[in-house]
Amino acid sequence: MKTREILETKRLILRPFTVDDAALVQKFAGDFSVADTTLNIPYPYEDGIAEEWISTHQDKYESGELINYAITLKPQNDIIGAIGLTVTKEFNRAELGYWIGKPYWNQGYCTEASIALIDYAFKNHNLHKITANHFSRNPASGKVMQKTGMKLEGTLREHVKKWDKMEDLIMYGILKSEWEIR
Repeated sequence: MKTREILETKRLILRPFTVDDAALVQKFAGDFSVADTTLNIPYPYEDGIAEEWISTHQDKYESGELINYAITLKPQNDIIGAIGLTVTKEFNRAELGYWIGKPYWNQGYCTEASIALIDYAFKNHNLHKITANHFSRNPASGKVMQKTGMKLEGTLREHVKKWDKMEDLIMYGILKSEWEIR
């Protein structure tokens, strides 16, 4: 079994999820405010969804499709969110995604975790580019992307549907060559 490195920042530990994290995943991801601002989190967040999601991580990591971490606070190691990269090996690129539990919003945790994961991925996973996107109605997520060094690449108008409403996606990206000089 291939093991993921644990990543540390000043305030955070990024570590693989365990089934013991399921209750907090359900609590935080299941908050309407969190689910509403992300494309792939369901609402309501039913029992068993977190355990099922967590059970997919190791196989996807071993196949090179996913680099996923629980975002935890030092020193207690309780999760406050999730961050990951969905890898497209064919093009040496990955898409960054994240969520943070509402009690932890606006404290810089997502930016701190994103920078750590981007640094790790460019150093260790042969990526050429990392992209990310957010709903146009969630500019706070765009600020995270900007703070990581990502550049605005454009808007995909009414590109996805969230709960029967078409949403604009604002696209960001960073090339490895840009990351090396920041």
